[in-house]
Amino acid sequence: MKNIRIWKKNLFAAVVVAMAGVVSAGVTCRVEPDYGVRFADKPGEAYVKVSLAADKVASKNRPQVNLAIVLDRSGSMHGDRIVKAREAACEAIRRLDARDIVSVVAYDNLAEVVIAAQPAVEKEAMIAKIRAIEAGGSTALFAGVAAGAVELKKYRAKCEINRVLLLSDGQANVGPSSAEELGRYGALLMKDGVAVSTIGLGMGYNEDLMTRLAQKSDGNSYFVENNDDLPRVFARELGDVLAVAATRVSLKVRFTAGFTPVQLVGRDGRIADGVASIDLNQLYGGQEKYVIVKCDAAPGKAGTKLTIAQAQVSYVDPKDGGDRSATASGAVSFSNDPTVVTASVNKSVVRERVRNENALRTEEAIRLADRGEFEKARALNMRNSSAAQDAQRIIGIDAELQQEATTQAVWSEQFNRRSFDSKARKGMKTKGFSTLNQQRLE
Repeated sequence: MKNIRIWKKNLFAAVVVAMAGVVSAGVTCRVEPDYGVRFADKPGEAYVKVSLAADKVASKNRPQVNLAIVLDRSGSMHGDRIVKAREAACEAIRRLDARDIVSVVAYDNLAEVVIAAQPAVEKEAMIAKIRAIEAGGSTALFAGVAAGAVELKKYRAKCEINRVLLLSDGQANVGPSSAEELGRYGALLMKDGVAVSTIGLGMGYNEDLMTRLAQKSDGNSYFVENNDDLPRVFARELGDVLAVAATRVSLKVRFTAGFTPVQLVGRDGRIADGVASIDLNQLYGGQEKYVIVKCDAAPGKAGTKLTIAQAQVSYVDPKDGGDRSATASGAVSFSNDPTVVTASVNKSVVRERVRNENALRTEEAIRLADRGEFEKARALNMRNSSAAQDAQRIIGIDAELQQEATTQAVWSEQFNRRSFDSKARKGMKTKGFSTLNQQRLE
């Protein structure tokens, strides 16, 4: 009994230290290893989750928003699609108030500024202009996004929250049109503090281009199959825009001797000299963003404790434009007792590691299916399903992992010539994006 009490005390101390974080100006930083206690005298691999979370933003105290709505008005948008798109844009403008800046761009062969950037005051006049937008022409998507960014620039110095909301139902066919080109442009916009969120409507849009543009600028990405869902998706996106609690976020995680970072699982970033660095455009109040770092772990002696990493996040508070920071550290203990090691597992780290690794393998499976290698694609997703099931043998029955196992098994059956259609591909791509970028879809 005495040994059990000592074990519980040590385990509690290890978990407390491993999860320690410091709150600063509403932002919390946490460093959590997959196991709070590791086997002594054994090297191996370890996963460390570094998460950032911000307090919810009160509506009356929220910062000013600078929003550019960019609407596809090419010929494929005719009929109900353009009607629903116009109404969704109108509803977005109604939700803004006089402190916010709004602009609207419509594009077909060319991009046209329908509403130049201005405070959201004369709403009925703006709505009348939006309702006059008609469909016809080709799809100059790049020009539309660029025109929206130009409108944002007029007020960007005054606003910390700068967002392009792009809707398209077709393939970009005028100007730069590849995922790589739009991804590079998204990365440039992110450096200027601009995020692009994309809404793909129907089965004809290029999901690779849309998700790449959103990913590289740290925006959101949506797949909307039904025109009637547009108002809901616009509302979901605007809810995030109005909830931004931190911008220009820079996270640096310095690992100590014994833990060598080797891979960022699913996140863009850099690893050099034992430091993992990740940049984000913004944090939303009430949501968590995180990075999982795979490490090579050196052996430690039983009964000892080791600080594995120290994290620092710097960011701008959009309410006053002030620079802020928060810090956190994580640690592990070492033991020869398998019971102690097993009991110290961090369920959240294991769960999110599996989900992110699955999302990366699904991206590879999509590439294989695009080349007609359906059996290889199916095998990858069956591996994903097994990974989610195996993880539950470690952390216990978990609703999210059960759903993950089921979804991956269903997807594996869709990797054949009959079932791998545009709808299946877009669903897989959007789900993977939401996992890797921690985007809420509902």
